[in-house]
Amino acid sequence: MGDLGAVLTAIVTPFDERNRVNEESFVGLIRHLADNGSDGFVVAGTTGEASTLSEEEQLGLIGLAVAERPEGKSIIAGTGTNDTRQAVHLTERATELGVDAVLSVTPYYNRPSPLGLKRHYQAVASATDKPTLLYNIPSRTGTNIPPDLLAELAQIDGITGVKQANPQELQPIDGLDVYAGDDGTFLRTLEFGGAGVISVASHVVGSEMRRMVDEPEQRAEIDASLRDVYETLFLTSNPTCTKAALNMLGFDAGGLRLPLVGATTDEEAAVREMLERHGLLAGTPA
Repeated sequence: MGDLGAVLTAIVTPFDERNRVNEESFVGLIRHLADNGSDGFVVAGTTGEASTLSEEEQLGLIGLAVAERPEGKSIIAGTGTNDTRQAVHLTERATELGVDAVLSVTPYYNRPSPLGLKRHYQAVASATDKPTLLYNIPSRTGTNIPPDLLAELAQIDGITGVKQANPQELQPIDGLDVYAGDDGTFLRTLEFGGAGVISVASHVVGSEMRRMVDEPEQRAEIDASLRDVYETLFLTSNPTCTKAALNMLGFDAGGLRLPLVGATTDEEAAVREMLERHGLLAGTPA
């Protein structure tokens, strides 16, 4: 297990009826998840809709998470952008706010060369005395960090891990704690000795995700039972179905900011059926 924990929830950002950050709901959700399997939280990541947060909102959420951190839980700040100067600035500010680590996504849209990636991550890692986790998600960024380049980046002081969301290249990397970037690859990651998962499904089945860490002999069975959860939460762009599920479960997650839109009638029905199958809605059998 990584020093930051094994089940790290990429937490949503709740919005109120005026589409403002709902700090009360955010704190309540952190506390609930801390009691239900989460070892820590990635704040203002993809699932947290960081791309539509202002800098003030992003840093405010990070500071709030640090201030309200449940005892023993880690706070990892999403500070990556496609502008190295801004990524450095956000990393510096998050460090000042007291986070335990930062998660820095591969610069998107620019499609940097391997040399550009090295220089980008050297600058980011130099901006903090906290661990820096790389985030490889080529489906969103247009740029992949192959295993050999990940191993080179591991030589940069301060870079300690990677959230690997390219399932075809999920494997051990010398010098890095490897976190599954998709819930569906959590089992594979645990089996090769990886650090854990940066999870979306832990919003609704966190205790079961935790069991996969604590009960290795049951991992395959638990994973098989959760496959429909993983699939349903990603019927469309994340966190659309995750917020729908949370709202159904009584958490005031609110809506989404454009260009993302709320779940359709069919998507909501699929989410409700999934929650009912797992006995998560009041009055449904477990």
